[in-house]
Amino acid sequence: MRIRATVAVATGALALSALAVPASQAAPADDRPGVPAYGSATHQGSTAAPKGKARAAVEAPVISKAVVNGGKPIVVGAKAVKKVAVSITASHPSGIVDADAIIWTGVGLDDPDSFGFGSPAPFTCKAANATTSTCTQNIEIDPDWLRNSDTKTWNVGVWVTSNDTYSAQNDKFGKTKLQRLSKLDVNAAPEPVRPGGTITITGKLSRANWETGTYKGYSTQPVQLQFRKKTSDTYTTVKTVKTSTTGTLKTTAKATVDGYWRWNFAGTSTTPAIIPAGDFVDVS
Repeated sequence: MRIRATVAVATGALALSALAVPASQAAPADDRPGVPAYGSATHQGSTAAPKGKARAAVEAPVISKAVVNGGKPIVVGAKAVKKVAVSITASHPSGIVDADAIIWTGVGLDDPDSFGFGSPAPFTCKAANATTSTCTQNIEIDPDWLRNSDTKTWNVGVWVTSNDTYSAQNDKFGKTKLQRLSKLDVNAAPEPVRPGGTITITGKLSRANWETGTYKGYSTQPVQLQFRKKTSDTYTTVKTVKTSTTGTLKTTAKATVDGYWRWNFAGTSTTPAIIPAGDFVDVS
């Protein structure tokens, strides 16, 4: 894991000052700042979730829905902070005034080895009617704090509060998955080529390495070589090729007509699918 040379921030409320160190220098695995508090963007400096009135279950707001990143896996690159849209729908007889969400991994929120991300700004709540609102905001995920082993399912914790200050909290309301951003390029040569001539198609499949802030070749992965004629809109699979130990791809094919060549990586549980634009080869 890398620490930025100034201040590493997991959320707007949790900041960890760090000594200046080279970006490539690994930091101890136990220096992640933990799980942020619910409502921390609204109540700066708080160390626990804002407490509503003591209430019976019937008085608590009802959280009906929480959607993170449109229900899709969260794909994070090597360096850029990823902003992930979150929406929470809840209801209470007095209406909903505030909400918050965290994504976290670990045994429990109080466990020192647990870790998570929250929103750096308050949620905005929009009332659908007198009792129900949908609250939205972004959670920011900084890859500086991620380990490559974090490509797994994370918990989604949700907190809401009503206009008369009754609150509800569910630390495991839902699930979301983190993946490492993939990159894939393609080149077909030579061009032009005579009809029936042999072309060589190359490329490289790589993915974000969160621990070094770089992209590293994804080894021994099956990738489809595909072709479509210039006059067609449909690609067909020619063959399947595995990447080398450094993620490179190389194969040959016969070129009979003008068309586009591309690679198609179907993805894995840790790495999303990717298809680059086709490389045109003129056959003449």
